[in-house]
Amino acid sequence: MDNNQQLIHRANQVLMNTYARFPLVLSRGEGAWVYDVEGKKYLDLVGGIAVNLLGHSHPRLVKALSDQAKELIHVSNLYYNPPMIELAEALTQNSFASKVFFCNSGAEANEGAVKLARKYFKEKGQPERFRAITMQNSFHGRTLAMISATGQEKVKKGFEPMVEGFSQVTYGDLSALEKAITPETAAVLLELVQGEGGVVFASEEYLKGVRKLCHERGLLLIYDEVQTGMGRTGKLFAYEHSGVSPDILTLAKGLAGGVPIGAILAKEEVAQAFEPGNHAATFGGNPLATRAAVEVLKLLKEEVLRNCQEVGAYFLERLGALQKKHPIVTEVRGKGLMIGMELKEPGKEIVSKGLEKGLLLNCTQEKVLRFVPPLILSKAEVDFAVKILDEIL
Repeated sequence: MDNNQQLIHRANQVLMNTYARFPLVLSRGEGAWVYDVEGKKYLDLVGGIAVNLLGHSHPRLVKALSDQAKELIHVSNLYYNPPMIELAEALTQNSFASKVFFCNSGAEANEGAVKLARKYFKEKGQPERFRAITMQNSFHGRTLAMISATGQEKVKKGFEPMVEGFSQVTYGDLSALEKAITPETAAVLLELVQGEGGVVFASEEYLKGVRKLCHERGLLLIYDEVQTGMGRTGKLFAYEHSGVSPDILTLAKGLAGGVPIGAILAKEEVAQAFEPGNHAATFGGNPLATRAAVEVLKLLKEEVLRNCQEVGAYFLERLGALQKKHPIVTEVRGKGLMIGMELKEPGKEIVSKGLEKGLLLNCTQEKVLRFVPPLILSKAEVDFAVKILDEIL
């Protein structure tokens, strides 16, 4: 029994069985590569599921965390701290938003966004408006409210009854959305790219239609950019591709490059609905996570966004060539380094063979290989990945 097997045996004695983990124990990483406890090397095209924007052990992120840990890790939200203020300033200066709330995860950010929407209409004297329309095949997190918001039955199974106040319509169908609006509707919550839904992109025309509809009917528009935010699609926020901004936006995953953090961004008028005591997060905005996020933002603007755009276009081109060569591939789609390769049959075996050959892959919706690697990925590493994929296909 090697070290991987020994550690997996120990883990299974004490960890709840909530993940279908691969038989692999990762112990360290460098750049876009990770190593298991036996020393075997893997190219990471999963990136902690769109989290490790700077790859693993980026020297500037490591230094920022180390320096901050020596100064202050946590003080609670009874007080201010400098990194929290600096990060909030940077996010508002680079987005549509005027105010920020910090939390710890994407599900928490989405839950807080829905709370903010409800409170906004209560403050406006419209307490009957509490419902949110979400999309089929969406994914918004694992809290009870967010599985109720999610448009995938598999995440709801076993946790019924669902939290009241959510209904789903077909993603991309503007007429279906319009028909679903009632006097109780407060908001529309949608992902600009459905990551867990199979890397499906909303069209610019659709987003403009949704924005117009929300304006006409007095609804708040909430973007879930938990996965797409922070440069993943080649721009700091995915909404920048269309120029259609929301009223509320949620972030998490890549915001601090691997340190847990979430954020709600909102316009001034909407943000004012929250008052002291309305919402909180014990660890939200802690100095360690916010210092990391400040460094991530700096690196994105200095060089990483440009690399994401260039290498993402190259990766898309190379995968497109595989599509032409292998009939099993039906479509390749993506922006930046968020790419989906749709297959005619389940991709589970491809993921397993990739693991054997030193390539970490992810498959969503059974038939879509989802590539969300570190944004520091190089063209040479793309070539390495494509060579292995070619062999497997």
